Amino acid sequence: MDTQHLNAPSRAKSPVAADDHPAERRPTSGVVHDNVRIATRFTVVGNHLAQHRTLSATAIGIAVHIQSLPTGARVDITTLTSRFPEGRTRVSAALRELETHGYLRRERRRAPEPGHCRACRPPSARNAPAGIL
Repeated sequence: MDTQHLNAPSRAKSPVAADDHPAERRPTSGVVHDNVRIATRFTVVGNHLAQHRTLSATAIGIAVHIQSLPTGARVDITTLTSRFPEGRTRVSAALRELETHGYLRRERRRAPEPGHCRACRPPSARNAPAGIL
């Protein structure tokens, strides 16, 4: 043991080359996330909404927007169409989708004038429909 072998490796070689380590490997296709930690002014959105299979992209986008608003903010069709490029038809269809899937609840009652309908209270948005969590 007194003989020193200077050509012997100082440590065992890794079976994976340093530049090909799984932690450093980038996918060759698909999305690559370049995430930055955000500490203020953010909204947490569940994957059940963000990746919903039957909601339209417009409905998902409006739902995320509604979740980001403070309590008491207006979320009627007129306000949403002034904020987004989608017209009244697409916004109202998206709100109906959100109602159908339990992400939005709007109640209606007859107004004092015949033939008119109005919301009796502000819509309530849910970050998850009943039964998800």
